[in-house]
Amino acid sequence: MKSLKISLEMAQKVKEFVTLTQACDYEILLKSGKYVVDAKSILGIFSLDLSKPLTVEIYSDDCAELLAQLQNFAA
Repeated sequence: MKSLKISLEMAQKVKEFVTLTQACDYEILLKSGKYVVDAKSILGIFSLDLSKPLTVEIYSDDCAELLAQLQNFAA
């Protein structure tokens, strides 16, 4: 498992993030405090407090390309 902190304060950023994660075959979760949602679910993401940094958890060892793309969202 790999994890990193990101920020999704604007709706456009959420849309870009979901587009990236939906292209992956492995499980990706997004955490905000005690809440956890599927990172491929735009409705799930909008249910979180987006004013604070979020933690992305990627359950794959072959995710270097996704990690590089997610640097655009780094908090």
